[in-house]
Amino acid sequence: MSEMRAAVLHAVGDLRVEDIPVPVPGPGEVLIRVAVCGVCGSDATEYGRNLVLAQPPVALGHEFAGVVEAVGEGVTSVPVGATVVCGAGISCGECKPCRAGRTNLCRSYSTLGFHANGGLAGYVVAPAKIVLDVSDAGLPLDTLGLTQPMAIAVHAVRRSGLSAGQDAVIIGVGGIGAFITVAAVATGARVLVVDLNDDRLELALRLGASSTLKAGSATLPERLDELGMDVDVFFEVSGSAPGLASVLEAARPGSTIVPVGIQRGEPELPLGKWTLNEYKIVGTVAHVFTEDFPEAVRLLGTRQDWSDIASEVIPLELVADEALQPLLEGRSTQIKTLVDPWASATRQAVHSRA
Repeated sequence: MSEMRAAVLHAVGDLRVEDIPVPVPGPGEVLIRVAVCGVCGSDATEYGRNLVLAQPPVALGHEFAGVVEAVGEGVTSVPVGATVVCGAGISCGECKPCRAGRTNLCRSYSTLGFHANGGLAGYVVAPAKIVLDVSDAGLPLDTLGLTQPMAIAVHAVRRSGLSAGQDAVIIGVGGIGAFITVAAVATGARVLVVDLNDDRLELALRLGASSTLKAGSATLPERLDELGMDVDVFFEVSGSAPGLASVLEAARPGSTIVPVGIQRGEPELPLGKWTLNEYKIVGTVAHVFTEDFPEAVRLLGTRQDWSDIASEVIPLELVADEALQPLLEGRSTQIKTLVDPWASATRQAVHSRA
């Protein structure tokens, strides 16, 4: 096969499903036959609002899983036929952050799906150093398609320092908040989740949250007092002004605040109060492949069925209308939309294990 189908971004609002050449792996690279690829808010932003990262023309998609089709010279870490997940983020390994193990902050960081062709295609080439062999995990490929957003969550929770016996609040149970709920609960912390949507609050309970609050039904401080929670870590994932305001209203001296969601505009912040209360503000971006991906795969193995996160898998031809546009308009029907580049029609996601 010399050509493959791919969802190629040519400009803002211009995504074309077209035939492009199948890539050839170079030294140190792996050719992956993509089984499934997730779509996230970053993809939607590049498609529908403005080009922040993407360098068109480029096949989008950085959340993919598949099977190794071929390997380049010198690759011994993953064999042909292996089931794999890919970190997508490419780091140099030589700059100061890379030497410190913070590869997500690499001074020359680039990402498959933005800077080079990604996983919304039949095949993708990736450096072997960011490809993890998960053949022994026993997880379906559709479930493995959730590894990258889970790794984002693992990284955020690890950055926060949350630990067993502590209290945490998560604002927003969307495409990242749901995974942060899983990662936070896994630390042994007690977790309260806040959202506007009743279905998502029920999902949070299934994911292990101990309590919920429907936004607007009571203030966050009132709910915390009711539950007797003295919160150690707040994860603001919604990116909304009311979400951030509720965190700042509820945070007590010594709290850690992790602003995961990107605020639109620049909110006025009472920095003097933050200083006097010794708040710890923790940024978080992407993931560190070697640390966060193995834990993400492990956490995906802790549930038997992820259909409440991703129930259907769509073909490439529906990416714009049923994945990207709904994300832009806030009307997605699934927490995570998965794409099968080989499918001709929408199918049910397979999460059950053999």
